[in-house]
Amino acid sequence: MAHPLLDALGPVADALGATLLAPDDLTEADIPLLWEGEVVGGLRRPGLHHALDRLLEAAAQEIGVACADMDRNQKQQTVGLLSDWGAFTLRKSVEDIAEALGVSRFTIYNYLERAEADS
Repeated sequence: MAHPLLDALGPVADALGATLLAPDDLTEADIPLLWEGEVVGGLRRPGLHHALDRLLEAAAQEIGVACADMDRNQKQQTVGLLSDWGAFTLRKSVEDIAEALGVSRFTIYNYLERAEADS
């Protein structure tokens, strides 16, 4: 039976792409989860391998529309969110985001300029 803290943190870990661990599975790189002074589990940080995919999913969820179904305004909002979240610091992010939104790289740069002007 899982600990209530681990049950409560499950959706958070999923949203972050992190992994919840049993106490015996922890390494020094993991974050121990304490409950009343006892380690009841741990959290393993996500790798960057699918970080952009997770950010795109989170943006689509925030906007409330799948990337493929977004209109122009929603795509602009998505690019603004992704910019705020640091997605454009990842290698090849402009190309990958353009592909996911069904627009050109040039369009992504225009949306970024607009987002910067609006902030």
